[in-house]
Amino acid sequence: MAIELEKSLFGHCIFAFVLNKDLPESQAQLLQSTLEAHGGTVIRFGEDVDLRVVTHIISQTSDFPEYNQARLQMIPVVKPTWVMQSILKQKEASIRPYTPDPKLIFSDVNLSCADIPIGDKDAIIGAVLAMGGMESSSLMKVTTHICALTIDHPKCQQALEKNLKCKIVLPHWFDDCLKLGKRIDEKPYLLPNPEIFRVNPEANLPFPTNEDIIGASSPHPVNLPLPTDSPVRRLTVFRKRKVMVSQDLQLSSRTRKVIEDLIEGGGGSMTTSVHNADIYVCHWREGRDYVFASRAGIEVGNLSWLYHLITNNEWTSPMRRLLHYPLPKEAISGFRDLRITLSNYGGEARTYLENLITAAGAEFTKSMKPDNTHLITARKNSEKCQAAEEWNIEMVNHLWIEESYAKCEVQKISDPRYTTFPPRTNLGEIIGQTQFDPKVLQTKYFSRDPTPSPGDPKPLKRPVMHEKDRNASSRKSNGDVAMGGRDAEAEKVVEKKKAGRRASSRSSLGQVTTPAPNRRISAGKENDTPSSTGSRSAKEKAVSRLHGLAPDIALYEKEKKRKGPIWGGERAANKVDKERSAERSSSPAQKHEEEAEFSDEEGHNPKRQRVGPPPVEMRLLVTGYKGWLGNALKEDSDKKKMRELGVLVTQEPKLCTHLAAPNLVRTKKFLCALASGPIVISTDFIDTCAKHKKGDFPKAGDFVLKDDAKEKEFGVKLKDVVARAKANKRCLLRRVPIYVTKDIPNGADTYKEIIEANGGTFGIYTGKPTIKKVNPEDDEGPAEPVYLISGQRPDEKKLWPKFVTEAREGNMVPRIVDQEWLLDVALSQQQKWNDRYLVEKK
Repeated sequence: MAIELEKSLFGHCIFAFVLNKDLPESQAQLLQSTLEAHGGTVIRFGEDVDLRVVTHIISQTSDFPEYNQARLQMIPVVKPTWVMQSILKQKEASIRPYTPDPKLIFSDVNLSCADIPIGDKDAIIGAVLAMGGMESSSLMKVTTHICALTIDHPKCQQALEKNLKCKIVLPHWFDDCLKLGKRIDEKPYLLPNPEIFRVNPEANLPFPTNEDIIGASSPHPVNLPLPTDSPVRRLTVFRKRKVMVSQDLQLSSRTRKVIEDLIEGGGGSMTTSVHNADIYVCHWREGRDYVFASRAGIEVGNLSWLYHLITNNEWTSPMRRLLHYPLPKEAISGFRDLRITLSNYGGEARTYLENLITAAGAEFTKSMKPDNTHLITARKNSEKCQAAEEWNIEMVNHLWIEESYAKCEVQKISDPRYTTFPPRTNLGEIIGQTQFDPKVLQTKYFSRDPTPSPGDPKPLKRPVMHEKDRNASSRKSNGDVAMGGRDAEAEKVVEKKKAGRRASSRSSLGQVTTPAPNRRISAGKENDTPSSTGSRSAKEKAVSRLHGLAPDIALYEKEKKRKGPIWGGERAANKVDKERSAERSSSPAQKHEEEAEFSDEEGHNPKRQRVGPPPVEMRLLVTGYKGWLGNALKEDSDKKKMRELGVLVTQEPKLCTHLAAPNLVRTKKFLCALASGPIVISTDFIDTCAKHKKGDFPKAGDFVLKDDAKEKEFGVKLKDVVARAKANKRCLLRRVPIYVTKDIPNGADTYKEIIEANGGTFGIYTGKPTIKKVNPEDDEGPAEPVYLISGQRPDEKKLWPKFVTEAREGNMVPRIVDQEWLLDVALSQQQKWNDRYLVEKK
C-alpha cells in the first residue's frame, strides 16, 4: 500500500524543466528519474514550455519567457527543493516557500525563534511568512535560521552541539532586510560575535562582487562578445526566433553581419519587418516599431541585452536588468535639473550607477560640490557623506535611482527604504536586483488607446498636431498635455486673443475645446459678459483646482525659505522666479520668433483661409554674409521673402536647423550653432531665395557648403564635424572646467557662449581661489585637466603660477592655453589635445 501511494504521489502532474547554469541538464535528469519513480510525467528537455500541457514548472529562476503567462494561468513554478520536500512529506509541499519569485526575499528561510520577546517574535514570523518563508516552533533538520539575542537559549546550544547547518542571527537582520525590501548578507548579524556590535561602523569594508550587473552595466557595449560555450557548440538561445535589429543602433555593416551570422548559425533568423519578429532590438523607447513590438508582446531589448544573450547563450528577459531595456529619449520626469554624485561604490557597480544616472536624464558629477542635489552612497561613511550633511545635500542609497528609473518618475526620498544604511553592510551587494514593471512601461510609453463604445461621449477637439508632435505625444501617458501643460495652453489662448480670434471655452485645466456648433454670436458684441451659469461653473472648478494645488503651494513656500548652499529651497525658487521674469522681458525679436512659431503650428481652423506666412520648415542662422552689411533694407526684404518660403531667420544657435555661411569660418555664431549639428549651407541660398517667387522653395540640399581650402587649413572634414556634433548633442565639453582671464582678447563673453554651447563649465579667473578641490576617494583614473585660456599680456602672465598651484592642489592637471585650442575643439567637435596649444611654448 505504501509503495502504491509513493508511486502515485505525482501521478497527476506533468513537469517541465527550465535549464540554466543553476539547473543544468545533468541535475534535471536526476530529478526526472525521481519524479517518474513517483508517478510524474516529464516533457522533453530543450523544448519550449507548453503551458497548455504542464501542471508544474521546475526552475531556479523566474527569468524565462513563459513565467508571467504561467503566473496568469496559475501554473506553479517551483525550485527543485520542492520535489525533495514533497517526497519527505509524502504529499505535495506548499508552493510559496519554494517559488523563485525575487520579490519573496525569505523564500529559502525556515525560521525558528529563540529568546525573542513575544511582540517582536510575532512581527518577525509574520514578515517571514509574508515574504515566502516558513516557521517552526521547534528545531528541525530543515531549519535554516534561528533568530536569537544570545546563544544561551537551548535551541542555539542544540544547534551548536549537533553542528546543524543553520545560522543564528540577530533580529536586526530581519529588520534591515524588511526596511530595504531586499535580502542582505547575514554575516554581520551572526552570533555569538556579531560584527555590527564588535566592529566600528566606520571601519573599512571591501567592495562586494555582484553578478546581477555583469554584462548589464552599460547600455552601450563596446565590443561584440563571443559565446562562452565551446566553438563547436552553436548558439541555441535564438533557436526558432526571428530577430529584428533597429536602424537607431547605428551598427556598422561588419558588426551587423557578425550578429546575423551568430543568430542564423544558432537556428534563428533575421527579419526587417517588426510584424514578423519575435525579438526587436533598438536603442530608444520611441518610434512606431517600438510601440508595435511592445504592444504585441514581442521581446524588446537593447544592444547590451542582445550581447548578453550571445555571451551566456541563456535566455533572460530584457526587463530583468534596467540597462538591458531601451533608453528613454527624454529625461525621466523630475531628473532634468539634478546633479548626482556617488560614494562607496566601486568597480562595475560604480559604472552601472553612472550610466543609470545619465540614462535617467540627470547630470553625474565625479566630485561633489555645494550645487549637487543628491549623493548616492552604499554606506553612510565617507568624506562625501560628511559634506552632504553639512551642505544639506540629499543622501540616499542606490535603490532610489533604480526604482525611479524603473517606475519612470523620480521617487520621494521620504521613503525610509532609500535612506536605510545597515551598519557593516555595503549595499553594493544588492545592486542590480530592481526590475521593470511592464504595466508602468505600457502606461508611459506604449499605452493602448481605449476603443470607444457607441454610448461614450464624442472626443474633444484638439489642435492639429504635426508629425513631430504625434511622436512626442505617443511617449506620454494618457492625460498629459502634449504642448507643455497648463502654462503653455494659457499662453496660446492669450496669443489667439491678440490675433483677433475668439478664445475657445475651457472644459478642463490645460485643455482647450471649441464652442458648441449651435452657439450664436451677435456681430459687434465681442465684449458680451458670459452667462452667470457658466461663470459660476468656472469659479467652482477654479476653487476645486486651487484646493488640489494647496499642498504643492505650501511645499513650494516652505522650500523657498530654506537656507544654505544647496540646490533647492530659496535658491531654486529664486532661479525659477528669475527665469519667469526673463521670459516675460524677452527681446522683441525673440517674441516675434515665438509668435511666428505659434501661428504656424497651432490654432489653425481648417475651414478658415490661412492668413499670414506658411509653416516654418527651416530655421536659419546666418553668419558672415556680406550682402547684408550696411544694407538694412535688403536684409529686411530678404528675410520677408524667405519667411514666405517657410524659412525663419533666427539668432538663437540652439534653435537653428540650418547654418548659412560664405565659407568655413570660426566666428562665434558659427561655432555656437555648429554644436547643435545643423545642416551647413552656403549663403548662396539666401540670394536664390531672394530671386524665387512665393511657393517655389529651393532645396537646401543643393547648397551644402563645400570649402576644400578651409577644410585643409583647419584639418577637418565638414561632413564628419556635423555628424560628430549631432552625436555630441551639445555635450562635447560636458564637465570640463574652462576658465578665461578677465582681459582676454575678443572679450570673455565670446568664449563663454562657445564653451556653454558645447556643454562646458565657464569661469573667469582673477587669481582668487576658484577651482574646487576634487575628492581623492573618487580619483579612480588619472587626474582630469582644467583649462585657462589666456593671452600674452603681463597682467595675464602673473596669474599663471597661481592657477597652476591651485589646480594641482585640487588634484587636477593645469593647462594654460591660447584661444586656438578652444576654436579647434569647437570646430572639429572633438576633445583634441597637443602641447602646441600651451602658451608657455609660444
